[in-house]
Amino acid sequence: MNIYEKLMNIQVDLKAPKNQFNSFGKYNYRSCEDILEGLKPLLNKHKATLTIDDEIVQIGDRYYVRATARLHDTGDGPVITTTAYAREDETKKRMDLAQVTGSTSSYARKYALNGLFAIDDTKDSDSTNTHGKEDKGQSTKEQSKSQQNRKSTTNSNTKFSTLKCIDCDEDITQAVKTFSEKKFGRALCMNCQKKEK
Repeated sequence: MNIYEKLMNIQVDLKAPKNQFNSFGKYNYRSCEDILEGLKPLLNKHKATLTIDDEIVQIGDRYYVRATARLHDTGDGPVITTTAYAREDETKKRMDLAQVTGSTSSYARKYALNGLFAIDDTKDSDSTNTHGKEDKGQSTKEQSKSQQNRKSTTNSNTKFSTLKCIDCDEDITQAVKTFSEKKFGRALCMNCQKKEK
């Protein structure tokens, strides 16, 4: 069985219930630890290993945690990799800096695992509840343009979303899109952002 068949079997077998409860927002959610708990027996069963690492990266004037999840065959072979970004929230008043970084790392790792193992969080309040942080000043036209920036492409029978620069159509990350929309009002790659300055 190759690594892609192992991934498919793990995706089908994985159960990652939302065992955590957010008493402030009154919703259930799954944590990175919940996903890992569900994965460990499946990784053993299918003779695969998972590694996750973090890296701090600067995009614009903000710092992000980039989490990379890698699925390895215990034999030699290709590695399947996904990456996700999370940004530290500057307004976490009840957390010290280490807790803020740890929380951000956990979010980035969770979303890297979601991408790798096809875990759908669309009905998870954790992914849709912005706790009042959405930009209420964004016009309908800007929202529509924002939605058009997300284009679907297909690669190796796996469907995933790719974000594009609105000016040059270059691929961009979610973090770059978020930063450029706040600063320039539209999704721009780093090169187009430099031209705007």
